[in-house]
Amino acid sequence: MTTRRVDDPAEDTVEAAPLPLLDRIIVATRLRPLDVEVLGWWVLTRLGVFVISVSAPWLFAGDTAPAAWLDRWRQWDVLHFESIATKGYFGGASQLEAFFPGLPMVLGAGHAIGLPTMLVGLLVSLVAGGVAAVALARLAESEFGAGAGRMAALAWMIAPPAIFLAAPYTEALFLGFAIPAWLCARQGRWLPAALLAAGASTVRVSGIFLIIALGVEFLTSGRRRSWLQGLWLALPTIPVLAYMVYLKSATGDWLAWYHAQSKGWYRGFTNPIDSFVNTWNVAIGKTQFEVPGSVQANFEWMYRAELVAVLVGVVLTIALLAWKRWGEATWVGIQVAAFATSYWFFSVPRALLIWFPLWMLLAAISTRRKWVWRAYLVISLPLCGLWAAAYLTGKWAG
Repeated sequence: MTTRRVDDPAEDTVEAAPLPLLDRIIVATRLRPLDVEVLGWWVLTRLGVFVISVSAPWLFAGDTAPAAWLDRWRQWDVLHFESIATKGYFGGASQLEAFFPGLPMVLGAGHAIGLPTMLVGLLVSLVAGGVAAVALARLAESEFGAGAGRMAALAWMIAPPAIFLAAPYTEALFLGFAIPAWLCARQGRWLPAALLAAGASTVRVSGIFLIIALGVEFLTSGRRRSWLQGLWLALPTIPVLAYMVYLKSATGDWLAWYHAQSKGWYRGFTNPIDSFVNTWNVAIGKTQFEVPGSVQANFEWMYRAELVAVLVGVVLTIALLAWKRWGEATWVGIQVAAFATSYWFFSVPRALLIWFPLWMLLAAISTRRKWVWRAYLVISLPLCGLWAAAYLTGKWAG
């Protein structure tokens, strides 16, 4: 009997017959030991979030009893998602067109069969977040070797703003599509990548940035491909165009979602210097806020976090460009540019959660320098708890 080394050039001449579609789906979804471990960490961290959700409102309740458990999750944008799900885009508050329809459609389906919208939202984030965690671990492991997968996934799960992976927000659902899409793209499977990206494009405006980044990845990956495969990347534009057609028919404005963001959340184009100054003024207390349920100091600290998050995004983009990871640099860089040219930096810490290259690179560094991992745990874990407590008690949490 003869054996052949793995690196034998003769191996390159033998190509395995392509698997049928159903078999490929089974192979892709079959759980591996790494997947099971990551899902175990996901469940444990969800239990930790549950403990905070039960205890934090009582610790900060003051003289009044806290809201019922499900109602504690009904904060900030969740109110808008719920309104769209139950009343439609034009039956509640104004400027709801700013929010893409993916999550409200799921909440609305649950509401239609009599389920509480908050419960549906929490379950969606639980399931979609688990899918995203497994995909992130697989992606990091394939890119940076053994150990990187579990570290990337765990670092993401306990990131300071990770409460938004548990809440009925769009982050978990979006990433449940987006990270598997990127994993497929890195494997050269462009049709499933495009279909998954189409799902992501129903959930957040970030889906537009994902389409652009996938296009750059296709052009620069250096992998063997048929140029006709790039045509699949037109698929994710369909949900975006469909939403724009709906808005045109309802409001007469193709870009009603963008104009709603500008009016309701000050996301109109602004000189980046002015954007920084506006954010800085809030961070130092020069700009005052009066919002029920929050205090000025809360906003000051959160806007300081906005400044830090933009700095992280700039450094990350430069690092990705230096390492010639063009698609990932596009994914992060285009978002940093969008945030830095709004009236002020807004919701950037939450965006850290969808910048999956950040968690992969952190894991890659941590596998080689253990002190980085220990430092991250020491800093991130308490911030994660504080962020969760802020959100669950109605304070502004970005």
